[in-house]
Amino acid sequence: MTDYADIARLLSDRPTDAVSLDWLKKAHDTQLTLCTALEEIADSLPANINRQKCIYAAKSLIPLVNGVHRYEEEALFPLLESKGAGDPELADSIARLKFEHVEDECFAEELTDTLTRLGSGDGTVNAEAAGYMLRGFFESIRRHIAFEQQFMLRGGLAA
Repeated sequence: MTDYADIARLLSDRPTDAVSLDWLKKAHDTQLTLCTALEEIADSLPANINRQKCIYAAKSLIPLVNGVHRYEEEALFPLLESKGAGDPELADSIARLKFEHVEDECFAEELTDTLTRLGSGDGTVNAEAAGYMLRGFFESIRRHIAFEQQFMLRGGLAA
């Protein structure tokens, strides 16, 4: 799993003056790596929980999700909107992605609490509910990334 330092480095290297598809690909790859770790945690419930993996995921989740979303909303989406001015389908897609960002950020906060409790050995966590929550989150993130890669970024945005 990508560790917290790798995520902090990725976010500190976020370009501020232009859209970088290389950075966005790294960010997507990092998010997908985190999704794999979350899936492993879900698969380990209830009896084989890797507490350290839960703590790393809890520490990484909010900074990564929020950092990537800020980049998309402050750099990528405005560029897409300017290149596709007047395209109602593009405008609708960007609006949908922004709404998903809000949902994902709220979900990440709840999931961080659950992961922290799992990592600390808090026995009050309902394993079935935690597994459902984990799966709902990482599947949502994977769908979001797939949509961006397939529809929003096709055709070479940097060109």
